[in-house]
Amino acid sequence: MRTWDLGIALDPDSDLPLFLQISRSITHHIREGRFAPGAALPGSRTLARALDVHRNTVMAAYGELAAEGWVVTEVAGGTFVARDLPTRTLPPPRLDGREPPARAGFPIASPLPYDKPPIYGAGTLVLTKGAPDVRLLPLAELTRAYRHALLRHGQQLLTYGDPHGHPRLRSALAEMLSTARGLPVTPDMIVVTRGSQMALDLTARALLKPGDVVAVEALGHRPAWNALRLAGALLVPVPVDGAGLRIDGLAAVAARQRIRALYVTPHHQFPTTAVMPTARRLELLAFARAHEIAIIEDDYDHEFHYEGHPILPLASSDRAGVVIYVGTLSKILAPGLRIGFVAAPEPVIERITSLRVSTDLQGDQSVECALAELFEEGELARHVRRMRRVYQARRDALVAALRRYLSGQVQFEVPSGGMALWARVASPIDVDEWALRALSSGVAFRGGRMYDFRGETQPFTRLGFTFHHERELEEAVRRMAQALEAVRGETRASDEL
Repeated sequence: MRTWDLGIALDPDSDLPLFLQISRSITHHIREGRFAPGAALPGSRTLARALDVHRNTVMAAYGELAAEGWVVTEVAGGTFVARDLPTRTLPPPRLDGREPPARAGFPIASPLPYDKPPIYGAGTLVLTKGAPDVRLLPLAELTRAYRHALLRHGQQLLTYGDPHGHPRLRSALAEMLSTARGLPVTPDMIVVTRGSQMALDLTARALLKPGDVVAVEALGHRPAWNALRLAGALLVPVPVDGAGLRIDGLAAVAARQRIRALYVTPHHQFPTTAVMPTARRLELLAFARAHEIAIIEDDYDHEFHYEGHPILPLASSDRAGVVIYVGTLSKILAPGLRIGFVAAPEPVIERITSLRVSTDLQGDQSVECALAELFEEGELARHVRRMRRVYQARRDALVAALRRYLSGQVQFEVPSGGMALWARVASPIDVDEWALRALSSGVAFRGGRMYDFRGETQPFTRLGFTFHHERELEEAVRRMAQALEAVRGETRASDEL
């Protein structure tokens, strides 16, 4: 624990990033009246030296405080406590004895099933997430880009904009897709969405009518299936193997019924991480072209490939216009930024955009412009290169920990890329019982039934490795082994009764 004489305490072992520890400590002192409105705060260099942190950390903390309205920054003048402080949290409204309505006064359908984000206890190590580590987000650069966007283009960004997405971001995405992923696209062939889930929802609504058959991977991504079902699709599972979706399985479905579309994750199959080889990709494209099937290609983590060169997307070899390509920047930066995109032939993009306008006139133009600046400056590419090295080291740490603590209990191939590892759990271990017990030991993972189309028990688990650093991953696997031993002990005791 380190302290500063004005009462800012930093805990390097906390799950809370240092910049948030600083900003929340200063917010606390402002609330308590220790830092009065108008008072000057230390310069970023001075505070960084006092706290023994990088100056960018302090600048990120000050940026967070400014965004929340607690401080103001004057050019060449310093940082000051705001004179008009944010309104304190209001108490809950008084009902004065009135009871709110227990139900609607009109007929309403039951809510659709969806996966609510689980709430884990403090200190729980979460291996269920194939998510980026937001502690590594280049906050200083993002803050600067966002500030520049508002200062230079605020009047344009804060009014109505192009529902296709900010032109600069679409141009940057088109260049990236063309040069790094081999897609022959122009900015007019791209629409920016609020995350890839919105991209999937709009694509489904643009393509489908009730009763249309959509083929999906038998082990796959449930939120994508839900988006397709909401558009009225009838989903049919297709088997997957170590090379991804099986074409013979797809052909068997097509022999029975007309397939309108196929949803597929060929780069790192979700959840198995299998990479579809080039020959099978070409076979899939030829099959889709012959049967006029629309392919929805979800390339959710293309940047993170660690051995050799990543195989180019299906869309890069599509000459018949059958592929609708869905991507995201959330896996590169942070889920909270909500930036996804669709690349497709222009008639498809116009259909998707027309649907988007009916529910969401446009995206966040300010964020899109800021991200375009990060693209143009090369900062996003630098961040990807840094994260690729970090995540590869974390993958290797997870592999080493599994071999150390769970040798013989789980079998897996080291994934060549992606953000998670797919492992088979040895018989007779009940993976769902193990996962339940592990949660009480402070580690969260899930069995294969979460990814099975029919929800049937599968002796597999998917372990994300990008969300935690190496020491956390080793501790997570140690807790998994501890929980497994506890389950076995309970089983032995039950058998002896």
